[in-house]
Amino acid sequence: MRSHPAASPPAIDYPASDGKPVESEVHRDEMLALIDMLRWHFRDDDHVQVSGNNGLYFEEGVPSSVVSPDVYVVRGVPKRTRRVFKLWEEAAGPCFVVEMSSRSTWIEDHGNKKAIYARLGVAEYFLFDPEGVALDPPLQGYRLSEDGEYRRLQPGPGGVFEVKSLGLTMWFDEGRRMHVGDPTTGAEIPRSHEVRREHAALLAERDAVAAERDAMAAERDAMAAERDAMAARIAELEKKLP
Repeated sequence: MRSHPAASPPAIDYPASDGKPVESEVHRDEMLALIDMLRWHFRDDDHVQVSGNNGLYFEEGVPSSVVSPDVYVVRGVPKRTRRVFKLWEEAAGPCFVVEMSSRSTWIEDHGNKKAIYARLGVAEYFLFDPEGVALDPPLQGYRLSEDGEYRRLQPGPGGVFEVKSLGLTMWFDEGRRMHVGDPTTGAEIPRSHEVRREHAALLAERDAVAAERDAMAAERDAMAAERDAMAARIAELEKKLP
């Protein structure tokens, strides 16, 4: 009897999204702004991955073992585009996670997600409520202790948190916009629209300098033309002298 090769097991699908939409426009904007700021800061480090709002799978063969952090950072892995992040295929897991909390998510953010991130060894976990309706204060931070439990962080002056896993600082302003700073330089990492505004200002300054230069060149040409005309007039008068 001819034997038939064993059928290959069906491929396991690991969806890129959990199917849950971002809570609101302000949640989306702050999530994207934070990802953008962190990517800008780590732009020259090829082994820091900054991502968010995609599937983070933590048990091979079990698609239900997934969480979708709004923002996360992984050190020690190649920087590249990933559809999903599978822990068993990577050299490291996230060291930093931020969830954008709301009335409908803050219980899960404080409960199930916090427990998962602690089990995965995420060193620092932050919750941010950009609408200011679910959390008081809107920005709350936790750091993983040696016993595997999260301990609530207290911000410093001005409500600034020290983010040790990233070597950065983080805070929010009166309009509940997230800010990130680099304590080594004392500079704030710009949000993308601020970079564009600064770029537009530089372009406007460049154009103003160019216009001033052109005006000075035109004035110089006019003076040269006047000088040449006067020289020609003098030469003409000299010819008429006896």
